Amino acid sequence: MDTKARLEQALKDALRAKDTLRKETLRTALAEIKMAEVEKQRPLSEAEVLTVLQKQVKMRRETLEAAQQAGRDDLIARTQEVIRVLEAFLPQPLSEAELEALAREVIAEVGAQSPRDMGKVMKALMPRLQGRATGQQASQVVRRLLAGGGAAA
Repeated sequence: MDTKARLEQALKDALRAKDTLRKETLRTALAEIKMAEVEKQRPLSEAEVLTVLQKQVKMRRETLEAAQQAGRDDLIARTQEVIRVLEAFLPQPLSEAELEALAREVIAEVGAQSPRDMGKVMKALMPRLQGRATGQQASQVVRRLLAGGGAAA
């Protein structure tokens, strides 16, 4: 079952269980997916659905940060729960070592030698991550490896 179908099933379950927070979170996520489909004028691929969910999690993390700075305990607890609900539908994140190994593999494949080749590496690497690491995380690892002399670093 793909992620969108899992979200829809979870929404039905949340409605039956009268779980308001989960219901609202899933409806918002499905609405964002629907908006993206309307924008692209086609159904989203699995990777695109995961990207939408990642954006939702990222937005909630930013909200969480702002709530923590403002000392809003009520908002903090709610936002953490929303993040937990959304993350349940995302694949397990790559560890630092797994991400580095994948980056080394791509660097070797594209023949990257220096930080100038970063664009080529990122273009080949991002589709392989499929929601398991952020672009920022991948960028940091690739930059470090290329600055150190490519895959031999």
